Amino acid sequence: MSNSIAENIANFLKEYPPFNYLSHDELIQVATSIGVVNLDKHKTLFQIDDKLHDSFYVVASGVINLSVIADAEETLLNKCYAGDVFGLRPFFAKNNYMMTAKAREDSIVYAIPINVFKPFVAQNSQVLDFLLESFATNTRNPFDKENRGKLITDNVYTENQTTEIQYFQSLAYNKTPIKIAVTTVIKDAAQLMTENLIDSAIVTDQNQPIGIVTDTDFRSKIANGRFPITNTVEKIMSSPVITVPENVSVAEAQLLLLKHNVSHLCVTADGSDKSDVKGIISEHDLIVAQANNPGVLIKEIKRALSPKELKQVREKLTDLIQASIAKNIPLPHIYNISGEIITAIVKRSVELAILDLGSPPARFAWLSIGSQGRKEQLLLTDQDSILVFEDVSVEKYRDVKDYFLKLAKRATAILEKVGYEFCPNGHMASNMLWCKSLTDWIKQYNSWMKTPGEKSNDISSIFFDYEIAFGEGKIEDAITDVIFNNSKNNVLFFDYLGNDTLRKNPPLNFFKKFNLEEDGEHKGKFDIKNRAIMPLVDGARLFAISLNLRGINNTYLRFKQLAMIDPKYSEIYLNCADAFLILSKFRTLEGLKNDTSGDFINIDELSKADREKLKNALGPMKELEELIKDKFRLTQFS
Repeated sequence: MSNSIAENIANFLKEYPPFNYLSHDELIQVATSIGVVNLDKHKTLFQIDDKLHDSFYVVASGVINLSVIADAEETLLNKCYAGDVFGLRPFFAKNNYMMTAKAREDSIVYAIPINVFKPFVAQNSQVLDFLLESFATNTRNPFDKENRGKLITDNVYTENQTTEIQYFQSLAYNKTPIKIAVTTVIKDAAQLMTENLIDSAIVTDQNQPIGIVTDTDFRSKIANGRFPITNTVEKIMSSPVITVPENVSVAEAQLLLLKHNVSHLCVTADGSDKSDVKGIISEHDLIVAQANNPGVLIKEIKRALSPKELKQVREKLTDLIQASIAKNIPLPHIYNISGEIITAIVKRSVELAILDLGSPPARFAWLSIGSQGRKEQLLLTDQDSILVFEDVSVEKYRDVKDYFLKLAKRATAILEKVGYEFCPNGHMASNMLWCKSLTDWIKQYNSWMKTPGEKSNDISSIFFDYEIAFGEGKIEDAITDVIFNNSKNNVLFFDYLGNDTLRKNPPLNFFKKFNLEEDGEHKGKFDIKNRAIMPLVDGARLFAISLNLRGINNTYLRFKQLAMIDPKYSEIYLNCADAFLILSKFRTLEGLKNDTSGDFINIDELSKADREKLKNALGPMKELEELIKDKFRLTQFS
């Protein structure tokens, strides 16, 4: 390629990450090796199941559509414009493409050889970080908020593009690797590997790794006659070994293989070559791991034909949550992934009920409420839901409602078998009170909001946190419109809701000691749900409705958004957001440890540091309480 063409390509690339992290000379080196591909409109560059190319691609001009097959339909995943990078799968996997790349219009793309670009990935931490974050999050360019030069990967997790899963995705690997001494004869090592059907052996000294022998070494160093098989493995082993700790993530492992251009990683006790060998990770292990992610779980859910199969997926989700907590992944990311999978489980439960009963006689919406509606349910707690069906004629109403009650009873029974207990308060779609027509639901919300307190035993604030799991989105929108229309200048309703928020027993007593349960099954324990977490949940909901914050149900996200739309009190909202995450993590750890709802914590089992951390997280609650008293006239229901 002539210098002038290479110069032009280099000048183009430097405007977009990750190329803007390279020097001019490095860009010229890349540009000189680039292949220019002209694509006519609708021409395919690669498609699903094609063998991987030896290049990845940058759009020079035009538009490239990336699509996947979901439920037997081709779904457009993204559009790539000038500067966008795509087709990165050859960097990270050996199996075929999982996307189709097709020109939306006449386009030109640059093909950058993987072997040319690999050294820049290994040598430049910013390029490595770009690829790592982009690969793990599967999003547009994470460094470019204006979407210029977005990087599209070829790993499809779910239709909704779950985030950062591979940072904490579990990685199964061989925990009983073959270990041999440096004096082992090559022939004996080869025979041992053949007998055990394994492609590697770790050379150790006092159980610490000093080298590794793989099938590749036999092909490149023995088969061609470089060394006789009577030599010791010291002659052909690769040394030093690239080592990783036991909790290494899929993304981290993939990038280390890429960075060091190796096919295996040695797992050791502390991640260094100075500690005991614990296992071996191969490229094959990483390919298998890519099939064990939320996207696959979603597919398993869609194929499930029984509660037993759904329960198996839910158990995998618990493992995923536990692994993410162990790696200190931010809780909002875990909520996002968990929420999508749980919603899919609920949806499939409704679908199985429909398969059993036959087609619904009217359109409807199944709404998860409470913690499921807020996408905050990490532990196996009880289920909460309502069912809203479209208005029908008077003569059809009874039959239609009977159908939906039967449907709801079947669906909730399936969810109970999955592990979600029936709501002790009966807040489920299978309860005839919470399964009714849109008009009846509008009357219900009107009653709750216009005359609060008159039938206070019927109202629960969880009915104001909901997420559609199945059915007509327009029905959910109609409920939302009713709530926010009724909230305008509704002093009485916010008086009721504000007092209800402040009615919880305080978490700390006058002497700043934890208020513990005085009797019952949980005597001596701290009720972290009702004394600490729920006041924050209730407060976030109260301000969200009063400030017309639609479409955001998650408590953490509500507080973050409130800080933006009500900047005068942003510090309080942000403190509450942080406190909510800390308290939720305490509850989740408790629940995972004891296989419970995590609602009650034994304070005595916490370290001194954790007790102080927990106590400090309760501080913002007082600020929130004072803000509620200041913002709302809490008189009639005080």
